[in-house]
Amino acid sequence: MNNLAYKLETFRDDYTFRNSPDAIRRFPFPFDQDHYMYSVNIEPHKPGAPGSVFEHTFDIDEHYVAECADKALTLAQDKGRYAALPHMMDAQWDFLELTMESLARDYPDQFKLSKEGERWTWTNLPLGIEDSFIFGDASTLPMEPLEYMGRQVQGDFVLLDQREGTLFADAGFITSQADWSLAFDIGMAWHEWHGPVPQVEKMGVMERALKFLLSLQQGSPVRRLNWTMTINPRLDTSPEHYPQWGPDKLKVTAENAGRKAHLRVELQGLFRLPRSNAILFSIRCYLMSLEEMATYPRWIKRFHRVIRDLHPDLLEYKGIKVYHAPLMAWLAPHDDGEELPLGTQPE
Repeated sequence: MNNLAYKLETFRDDYTFRNSPDAIRRFPFPFDQDHYMYSVNIEPHKPGAPGSVFEHTFDIDEHYVAECADKALTLAQDKGRYAALPHMMDAQWDFLELTMESLARDYPDQFKLSKEGERWTWTNLPLGIEDSFIFGDASTLPMEPLEYMGRQVQGDFVLLDQREGTLFADAGFITSQADWSLAFDIGMAWHEWHGPVPQVEKMGVMERALKFLLSLQQGSPVRRLNWTMTINPRLDTSPEHYPQWGPDKLKVTAENAGRKAHLRVELQGLFRLPRSNAILFSIRCYLMSLEEMATYPRWIKRFHRVIRDLHPDLLEYKGIKVYHAPLMAWLAPHDDGEELPLGTQPE
């Protein structure tokens, strides 16, 4: 999507967010079969098909400008969405370098980066930003490197420090999380911050994933998809702001579920960084209403079966249980029981 037209829309209050037909078609639908259970499901983060969300290192789409504006609103309300422990400064510069070079290479009409030794100039045309700074000297930027570029790239970002045989979440820029708190998790080790996730410990998923990531090599990033559901197209579903979005779950009915209930898919990337040896964990959120999903019958039929048969622990953990009945009442008429081929592609 290099010929981008950015939409003016909101992710709160009047919720004017909508996907265009092109955005629906490129949506990273995560279910390749009629049932779901956690798995490691990691694959190389290689360039995907042109126009897909996997084409570039960091996907920029029609929601870019509106999402960056929503990030700024969230940060203005809660400064704790950005946090970095002092020993993570090298990793912050790694992050800045990776994001600037990737965006300038993949979207040259939108982003530009020039270098004269350690003096760099960054131009972000969609947001009207141009700054020159000395690479490695944070005093020459308007803010620390992770916050500076975290505000300019869609998604959330965690920097993981590797030591003592595990990974620690020692820095993060988090404004679109699915009900977890950076302020609570900052400094936690791998098994501590994954503790609330049901089923995965006894399945051995987290232990296998950690072993894989500890050996992640520079230049060989990987990715996976994760998912949950959100009522209304809201990016900031943080525990800090639960009173603003949690009660919406009680307002879902069989009549409005198609408009209010959204599939929330996270494209999660993991990159070994060169100077710090830290790992960048990127979490890019995509939202799609059930009405939008239903424009592709194969997707809505499969989604009905996944939700119908989802393990009770996952229904509880993902917050779906409270509105599961009206959700099923809306989904069931869209499923004629047709046998579906394996795969995530739409018709």
